[in-house]
Amino acid sequence: MTAVLTDLHGAAGDDSAAGSGGSVPAQPATGQDSHATTAATATTAATSAPAAARPTLVELEQSSPFADRHIGPDPEAAGRMLSLLGYDSLDALTEAAVPGSIRLTERLNLPPARSESEVLTELRDIAGRNRVFRPMIGLGYHGTFTPPVILRNVLENPAWYTAYTPYQPEISQGRLEALLNFQTVVADLAGLPVANASLLDEATAAAEAMTLARRSTKSKSHRFLVDADVFPQTLAVLQTRAEPLGIELALADLSSGGADVVLPEGEFYGVLVQYPGASGQVRDLKAIAAAAHARGALVAVAADILSLTLLTSPGEAGADIAVGSTQRFGVPLGFGGPHAGYMAVRENLSRSLPGRLVGVSVDVDGQQALRLALQTREQHIRREKATSNICTAQVLLAVIAGMYAVYHGPEGLTAIARRTHRYTAVLAAGLREAGVEVVPTAFFDTLTVRVPGRAAEVWRAALSAGVNLRLVDEDTVGVSCDETTDWADLRAVWSAFGVTGKEASGVHELDRGTEDALGEHVRGTAFLTHPVFHAHRSETAMLRYLRKLADRDIALDRSMIPLGSCTMKLNATTEMEPITWPEFGAIHPFAPLDQASGYLSLIGQLEGWLAEVTGYARVSVQPNAGSQGELAGLLAVRAYHRDQGQEQRDVCLIPSSAHGTNAASAVMAGMRVVVVAAREDGSVDVTDLKAKIEKHRDQLSVLMITYPSTHGVFEEEVTEICDLVHAAGGQVYVDGANLNAMVGLAKPGSFGGDVSHLNLHKTFCIPHGGGGPGVGPVGVRAHLAPYLPNHPLHPIAGPRPEGGGVGPVSAAPWGSAGILPIPWAYIRLMGAEGLRSATQHAILAANYVAKRLSEHYPVLYTGPNGLVAHECIIDLRQITKDTGVTVDDVAKRLIDYGFHAPTMSFPVAGTLMIEPTESEDLAELDRFCDAMLAIKGEIDRVAAGDLDREDNPLRQAPHTAATLVGDWKHGYERAEAVFPAGVNPADKYWPPVRRIDGAYGDRNLVCSCPAPEAFEG
Repeated sequence: MTAVLTDLHGAAGDDSAAGSGGSVPAQPATGQDSHATTAATATTAATSAPAAARPTLVELEQSSPFADRHIGPDPEAAGRMLSLLGYDSLDALTEAAVPGSIRLTERLNLPPARSESEVLTELRDIAGRNRVFRPMIGLGYHGTFTPPVILRNVLENPAWYTAYTPYQPEISQGRLEALLNFQTVVADLAGLPVANASLLDEATAAAEAMTLARRSTKSKSHRFLVDADVFPQTLAVLQTRAEPLGIELALADLSSGGADVVLPEGEFYGVLVQYPGASGQVRDLKAIAAAAHARGALVAVAADILSLTLLTSPGEAGADIAVGSTQRFGVPLGFGGPHAGYMAVRENLSRSLPGRLVGVSVDVDGQQALRLALQTREQHIRREKATSNICTAQVLLAVIAGMYAVYHGPEGLTAIARRTHRYTAVLAAGLREAGVEVVPTAFFDTLTVRVPGRAAEVWRAALSAGVNLRLVDEDTVGVSCDETTDWADLRAVWSAFGVTGKEASGVHELDRGTEDALGEHVRGTAFLTHPVFHAHRSETAMLRYLRKLADRDIALDRSMIPLGSCTMKLNATTEMEPITWPEFGAIHPFAPLDQASGYLSLIGQLEGWLAEVTGYARVSVQPNAGSQGELAGLLAVRAYHRDQGQEQRDVCLIPSSAHGTNAASAVMAGMRVVVVAAREDGSVDVTDLKAKIEKHRDQLSVLMITYPSTHGVFEEEVTEICDLVHAAGGQVYVDGANLNAMVGLAKPGSFGGDVSHLNLHKTFCIPHGGGGPGVGPVGVRAHLAPYLPNHPLHPIAGPRPEGGGVGPVSAAPWGSAGILPIPWAYIRLMGAEGLRSATQHAILAANYVAKRLSEHYPVLYTGPNGLVAHECIIDLRQITKDTGVTVDDVAKRLIDYGFHAPTMSFPVAGTLMIEPTESEDLAELDRFCDAMLAIKGEIDRVAAGDLDREDNPLRQAPHTAATLVGDWKHGYERAEAVFPAGVNPADKYWPPVRRIDGAYGDRNLVCSCPAPEAFEG
């Protein structure tokens, strides 16, 4: 058996000798204070030691810390990596790489690390403090049932949740098809031809519609009408977003409906209508749209996605834009998120659509292939000219919602909607029969019930029966039904209103005698006619469909994803497991807070730990993406200056190397962007910074910097840079995208930062999920704490009990609270020492990769002592000039080796940015380096003329299995194409398509599932 295992895996201890070419001598690491010895060593010591030297139970319980599972290289491997770099310990490497001016001298003040079983037990206790009531509050959040086949094979499947954004479409065809399904569901139900691949939530989608309408209309007005029956959280987010942009919001009573609808006097450029309204009332969209269009305004409709299976679609009624949430399509409530918002638009607005858009293109062989269309918007955002800072989506949740529709099909969705509506209609009939006033005459799933002076009494009575209703005011109660509603819920609600005598026989008689209450707004158009929504009714078929799509992709469960700036590290199963527990998943975001004491405890602890890690006074987890964290931080700075009587401070300094969202966020916060030059080494040009500060001294609001820099180095002048800005009265925003290089080693709040957003989907292990979910908390020093986001429906979520702050930036008070157990568990599992060790190993891995590649590819930027931070940039520009081989060629060739490419051409065109993270072991690091060196060998053959400049394995990559059949017309062998050096044929990843024609896809934009006939011939 041992011989067989040796043949399969190689000799023990030989995992990196081949990869390093034998150049890295094996030697033990020193200074490894947090990485434990291997289990084998511990076992040997235990069996051979005398009784006096045997480890105690305490020592044994601590002998296998979680950090050893999270961090890839063991001490021996780390020692070999350090030896190649010329250092004898991680601490020595840290001292050389991290400037002393920012380096911490003390350990983080965090609870000690706990084992996986202990952390799960602790989380069980926290979850148990939440109380799950029947969620009949509504307001866009509803109980739903996630089909187990989707729960197990998507939400709980690392093939889906560890995938990265599909910027490399050839290895993303599975998730791209899933997103195309989602877009088709949204487009069909909304009755509009183009939908995007999800937005962050309904409220921010409505805000995007507000700005989309503004930039797409000929109107010179800055006035935007908002339905008075809009969800309150949506109105609050609109107010947050409108004021800095100079948009005037005006509430409009659209309740008259019909042809008699009257819009306010004066000019306005757009209208937002809630459909159905917060009250439950379904209005005549056609009349509202006609009246608005007659005034030259665009019409956006915030529509309930399930209701659109029964109600006239927004597009059919004349709307230009539809937005909403797909949460009730199988996505748990999660105390507010994450959920996939949606947006669909008319054809003429498609090229202004924010966010990501999956389109249909072809590969070089003419085969149908999917890609992100118009994706230059995403990778190279229009900086200070941008009108949206969206740079992410909610892919994992969009996949769930889309698959919910695939599984149920149009008939199943309609049945769920009809059942939901019937429960609501019968509930209304029972109330009216007892003399209780039900306000809406036409409704789908929500009722507003008037009980003068008794609303609180009714609300409490329902509460005592385990049902959450919406307390609207002292006279009014709201009730919403959903797919989980049953007869017991109706009886509990009737009883709360004082309606008795509803026995089973009478209830069914009431049902038979009650008409539907959709009014004149019944849908007359078909939807989800594509075969994909009719082919997967059985669980077997659905299971195989999900497996087929997952197999088309490269995710972190298959291989290393070395993306710079994206930190594709381990998302441990222990961290992921709790998010599916009902005590976390089934809590409504507007439930009474005594039902969410577990959540509040977890959030409070997490915010405190993040404050300790970053050196800030306060942290808010409300922003549900890094872009929203940026906006929240800049809004806090703006509000602070205004409270200081310095409204003129509106200049935001941004280095030329910064990520595009920085400038876009600044514009959305009402600031003017001034670009600061970068030196040739990629660092901030301090001379130019001083000149810009002097020029704008009285108007300077904030400097936005990324640290370590976007170029992957620790800039030694960062404290001087912060001091210069502070001396001029400005604030310093430190972008937390690269925090994985600082945790436990440096704190932005201690070396000069006033505010930072963090990316919990990077440093703190929330998975990327194919491009979402994410959480982008914002941390601030004490003087900015009063200006953190707040929320009107739960003031406790804000900085002050009286509800101060800049307003909400997300629909839910604590944003995507449902995934906060992930970073909580990561910090609890790692402890201070584990977090510090992880950072050190991330720096070690990046420098090891840079060192191994540097003799073959120039490393573009380095910091102190010639070292990089947690990522490195290799420069292919001269290679391209000499040989014609481009970064695209290298990226696509890496697919043949089974790898996702590094980040291409950011922040410098013609380069690759590599971030290996701490979670990859030495064998995988060497496998990647070996692939890159083999590719350099192929490039050298092109340069020498041994391979044709066009007909070579790089330019023709990636190679599919289909390329091996038929005539082979290339000047290199089939085996060389598909089994290049180091690729084991038994483990081969086969890409489903060849290189995709991006230009074709942008010229021929197809944004929903096309008919199969469209691809014949």
